[in-house]
Amino acid sequence: IMAATKGSKEQKYDRQLRLWGDHGQEALENAHVCLINATATGTEILKNLVLPGIGAFTIVDGHTVAGEDVGNNFFLSSNSIGKSPDKLLDNDPEFFHRFTIVIGVQLPESTCLRLGSVLWSASVPYLVCKTYGLIGYMRLVVQEHTVIESHPDNALEDLRLDQPFDEFKNHINSYDLTSMEKKDHSHTPWIIIVAKYLDRWLSEHDGQPPKNYKEKESFRQMIREGILKNLNGVPEDEENFDEAIKNVNTALNPTKIPSAVEDLFSSGQCNITAQSPSFWVMLRAVKEFVHSEGSGNLPVRGTIPDMIADSQKFINLQNIYREKALQDSAAVAKHVESLLQSVGKPAESISERDIKLFCKNAAFLRVVCCRSLAEEYHVDSVNKDEITSCMDSPDSEMVFYLMLRAVDRFYQLHSRYPGVYNYQVEEDISKLKLCVNSLLQEYNLNVNIKDDYIHEFCRYGAAEPHTVSAFLGGSAAQEAIKIISHQFVPFNNTFIYNAMSQTSATYQL
Repeated sequence: IMAATKGSKEQKYDRQLRLWGDHGQEALENAHVCLINATATGTEILKNLVLPGIGAFTIVDGHTVAGEDVGNNFFLSSNSIGKSPDKLLDNDPEFFHRFTIVIGVQLPESTCLRLGSVLWSASVPYLVCKTYGLIGYMRLVVQEHTVIESHPDNALEDLRLDQPFDEFKNHINSYDLTSMEKKDHSHTPWIIIVAKYLDRWLSEHDGQPPKNYKEKESFRQMIREGILKNLNGVPEDEENFDEAIKNVNTALNPTKIPSAVEDLFSSGQCNITAQSPSFWVMLRAVKEFVHSEGSGNLPVRGTIPDMIADSQKFINLQNIYREKALQDSAAVAKHVESLLQSVGKPAESISERDIKLFCKNAAFLRVVCCRSLAEEYHVDSVNKDEITSCMDSPDSEMVFYLMLRAVDRFYQLHSRYPGVYNYQVEEDISKLKLCVNSLLQEYNLNVNIKDDYIHEFCRYGAAEPHTVSAFLGGSAAQEAIKIISHQFVPFNNTFIYNAMSQTSATYQL
């Protein structure tokens, strides 16, 4: 019956709505993605974006459809623009400005760099993908990508037991564990139990909380002794006390602002102008809140974990945190309003819903800034340290990055990829070796690339095996969704997949 009352959209997308919510889905539905080259990899990426419900896509592909394309492309009847990306870059580079993200697949280096500079100056995110034999490669190019909901895996709760706010203090004081009935005693939330015993501990230890293992152990013992005993002096089974003892460690974590958020506070973007995106306006408002109402802390998150308690006690406790979170986000909203006024923008240009979401995630904010392709490729700004230190182990995934760069060089010289036809493999090995050496020389890289890899890349003959394309297509679509939804943290900035050993690596190049 439940399923029948749900809208067809909720039913269809139920699993992913649990991941990124209605607002994430809405961002997907409003997105317009440009895919350049509908090869096996391109088609796999597109499939994995169409299935979760992306709003619109445009395929740019100047190749003539050949027999092999029909085999690896199930979108061929689509409205592919029959122009090559190079023609568009020559005649209408602004064509690319309209997209939420541009995904370039199997592009030669020169096209890739030209497109990269057009998109960089227009601040359009760019994802470069390549499948080459048994190697997959992705490069994300985005000047500044802000993430409010980074969905960390193991986030600590925000309980403020070390710095209880007034409403929470009053709530703790409303409990008296000594005069309680057994039923109430065994259904008091563990947060209250820890808070009560922490008060007692602080009064006996000059206001110092338990810090090391030994002190925490005696604090646990103190709680253990609070468990009710039956007439024979045997401790009762009180699961809420067990929970309290088990949670001592995390509950005593000091409330502090994560260093990543501190870094954002001190960033130049925190100086608000009329051009500032709403992320930075809200961040500045939270920073002001921290220095005033927050007394050095971020807004209260307002959620508590599940725990053993009767419904009424749990709901009362939950409401204490919830109310405080609403109070804090209302205070932040006031700061947002005055910041917007100061740059001549209407107060309603940032919604209350957005401010609440921002405050709830204030501890998890992330900003990803990638280097441009021009910086990565230029002799003066190439990241030599990263390349050299990785190549200390000659079989590191970094070798595939260097090989792909050498293959691009080969293409520039010969207008074809090495080893495409069997008879070319032998003669191309020495040609590719020259390209490898000239690359290493140009960047002044003192690293050694085994001949095995040069042979291997000639044998690949620029093939695009479907198994590798499928894996890369899944990975690339996932990263594109992170960019579109501004949720979860995208990689920064180069990803290499080795299908031979089923390993992968991420580098900052």
